[in-house]
Amino acid sequence: MAGRQRHRLLLENAEQLVLVCGRREPYLRRDGANRLCLLRAASLVVGLDGCIKAVGQADVIRNEFSEASFERIIDCSGKCVLPGRCIFVIRRNSAADRSRDMILLAGASYMEIHQAGGGIHFTVEHTRKATEDELLATLRQRLGRMLRAGSTLVECKSGYGLDLDTELKMLRAIERARRSTDIGISSTYCGAHAVPKGKTATEATDDIINNHLPKLKELKLSGEIHVNNIDVFCEKGVFDLESTRRILQAGKDIGLQINFHGDELHPMKSAELGAELGARAISHLEEVSDEGIVAMARAKCAAVLLPATAYMLRLKQPQARKMLEEGVIVALGSDFNPNAYCFSMPMVMHLACVNMKMSMNEALAAATINAAYALGKSDTHGSLEVGKQGDLLIINSSRWEHLIYQFGGHEALINYVIVKGKVIYENERCEAMSSY
Repeated sequence: MAGRQRHRLLLENAEQLVLVCGRREPYLRRDGANRLCLLRAASLVVGLDGCIKAVGQADVIRNEFSEASFERIIDCSGKCVLPGRCIFVIRRNSAADRSRDMILLAGASYMEIHQAGGGIHFTVEHTRKATEDELLATLRQRLGRMLRAGSTLVECKSGYGLDLDTELKMLRAIERARRSTDIGISSTYCGAHAVPKGKTATEATDDIINNHLPKLKELKLSGEIHVNNIDVFCEKGVFDLESTRRILQAGKDIGLQINFHGDELHPMKSAELGAELGARAISHLEEVSDEGIVAMARAKCAAVLLPATAYMLRLKQPQARKMLEEGVIVALGSDFNPNAYCFSMPMVMHLACVNMKMSMNEALAAATINAAYALGKSDTHGSLEVGKQGDLLIINSSRWEHLIYQFGGHEALINYVIVKGKVIYENERCEAMSSY
């Protein structure tokens, strides 16, 4: 019996409660990603510390907590409860409108737009002019939209400054958001997102290693900012394999997790490099080699696939099925940035199922426990298990699959978004959905 203890939240009698994991698995791969842990007619309790205290059959929870009190009780009859999404990533709190890139895409490739002055350099120009407060206001607005789409943990990157002052301005804005918003944030330094105008790739690499990273280390040690990850755009015409190796290793040496762009537009052997360096994750991978896939599986390096980017930039689809079959830890991300303007992980999961031939179970695992693993957070996030943070969403459907099945339908489906057991978003206009 739980006695007369007070708790933060009781979710009662959910039609389906999707735990995702049931044995504290840090990730799911191969057949494990297709066998999600799910309870029917189930309840869940979140304590005052924001962590899950109990998950189980509704009658068992009712009996165990019969004398307990709760700050809030939600009747989930006819509804489904799922873990909050780990959105990978809001790529940069940038300050530019690049809708014109969509127009240019009618006849140009991504790199052609970049070389013509659009793309990254266009955004860099505007981000350098923006104040920290302006960047923070934009970031908060975007985080709010992601939260309402069911995301409770987000990776936020710098990378539209390229010079030290602007990169730090972006990271400070991310830090202020981390301290003042409900959504969880993992911060990534991406000063090697492009070669700054007027520099060679070698000069930019030296500047990052000799100036940017020592300053980051100083600010991390002082507690002024918290940076979790380091990213490099390893690509032909940007940072080659050796420059990428130098930057990533220098970042790792100051305690940053390696989590970088690789094998997106050209085969660069980025996957092999990431596996060698002990990278936590590599994103994109549209042009990954067979050898790179095997190396990532052996190294337990997560593949963060980005269906919205492949769709919007008309890239070759990543080999999701081959990765799954080889035992790679497959995660999904939105890749939100000026050329992939997508806030919705439900839409990302839908695209993964349609274009990458993932099952709905695999897509959900990829957007929850495996995305949390890719951020080094699967011990606290990504599944609904006792001891983990109480981040979850309630959808107004008797089958959880409707969150993926209904393309663009999440606004009518998501009833509640909850962080640490507190209701952060409640959709009073949420519509009840048939299971058929």
